[in-house]
Amino acid sequence: MDYISIFTTMGQEISLIIAFILVFIIDLFLPEDKKHHLGTISSILLAISIIINIMPCQGELFGGMYTTSPLANALKTILSAGTLIIFLQSTDWLSKGETAQRRGEFYVLTFSTLIGLFYMISAGNFLMLFIGMELATIPVACLVAFDKYKGHSAEAGAKFILSALFSSGLMLYGISMLYGSTGTLYFNDIPSLLVASPLEILSLVFFFSGLAFKLSLVPFHLWTADTYQGAPTSVTAYLSVISKGAAAFALMTILMKVFAPMVEQWSLMISIVIVVTITVANLFAILQSNLKRFMAFSSISQAGYIMLAVLAGSEQGATSLVYYILVYIAANLAVFGVINAVEQHAQGKVEREDYNGFYSTNPKLAMVMTLALFSLAGIPPFAGFFSKFFVFAAAFNSGFSVIVFIALVNTIISLYYYLLIVKAMFITPSDAPIATFKNSVPMRISLLTCVAGIILLGIVSSVYMWLDGMAL
Repeated sequence: MDYISIFTTMGQEISLIIAFILVFIIDLFLPEDKKHHLGTISSILLAISIIINIMPCQGELFGGMYTTSPLANALKTILSAGTLIIFLQSTDWLSKGETAQRRGEFYVLTFSTLIGLFYMISAGNFLMLFIGMELATIPVACLVAFDKYKGHSAEAGAKFILSALFSSGLMLYGISMLYGSTGTLYFNDIPSLLVASPLEILSLVFFFSGLAFKLSLVPFHLWTADTYQGAPTSVTAYLSVISKGAAAFALMTILMKVFAPMVEQWSLMISIVIVVTITVANLFAILQSNLKRFMAFSSISQAGYIMLAVLAGSEQGATSLVYYILVYIAANLAVFGVINAVEQHAQGKVEREDYNGFYSTNPKLAMVMTLALFSLAGIPPFAGFFSKFFVFAAAFNSGFSVIVFIALVNTIISLYYYLLIVKAMFITPSDAPIATFKNSVPMRISLLTCVAGIILLGIVSSVYMWLDGMAL
């Protein structure tokens, strides 16, 4: 066995495993009065992992069970960078109360789930995909219930794990049908054996349903709002961007590679899901007053837009998907960063009306929130406009003009409910607005990074061209 090729091809996974082990050991033996250094240590280890694996690589291992490409590598780097931002935003939360005693567990669990997501992205076999998905799901369930004695965290954890078990069962059932029909689990071997029989169509439906739960697509979204509201804000941010990005890429890879002969069947199914997802999520988002529930339905709507890139089923679609995830991470984490900061400094306030007059006391945070919401809405010249444009273009060029038109109409609806928060912060008066407070240095670094991403990713065209070059 060529161990050098293993270390070079699986560099990102191996570096994360090393970071996982180191944080676990340090947390085990570090004195209690030194535990506050765990956040810094974890962030440094993750930053080192990003730096040493930033160069793209390509190859396959273990007979094709593990396969990677430059675009997959780029996505892993993007997801690692997003996780690093979440680590920075978690500093204040993990320094208070009971969470301070368990901060090591947070970093260990996060590293564990990130490893699982990377295996999903690089899976070349359905067994590897399922193992990666479960490795990512179980630690996330623990993270959702991390504040088990606060609010609805324990309830959120229970709902998440039950939904996850159900979706995993559906996926496993679909995979078993596909194996029964083709006699193999390898992505490269299956396409030549598919004949679009009723059993294979049913396996496609079950498999898609399993991943649709992870992506919070309608009608598989019922767990999302309760889980997002009950989970700690940092965990909610992780669920909304990191795990969703990995699941979307894995789904696109499998549809393009494995189910390529059945493109007519899955394109129709995904078209219906996209229309229903974006429309239903937008309508429910308007009704929300709790900002974490609001962001849950916003996240569901954004998943619909991500699926436009999947629907395209082309190299342009793959590039657009990764670029959309990159921009979405910057904008969404900026919003959650502000929500997290307010929650930590204002006795857990997360209602929209709590933000009335927010600009008068915290103008910088209000501007960060506004820029992020404008990007999520797709308003030029912010990066969100360009990310939506590219996924629309990819779907349009693949012949799905009607779906693109419906998505464009829904973009106008989304602008309305995003502006409701902007109106509360800048226009709606309040006798007792949230008091002025000062964020910690890690939080400020994370928010500045997100703002830079929102502005620069839309201006610097070389980022998209860089990703497009990797897809070729």
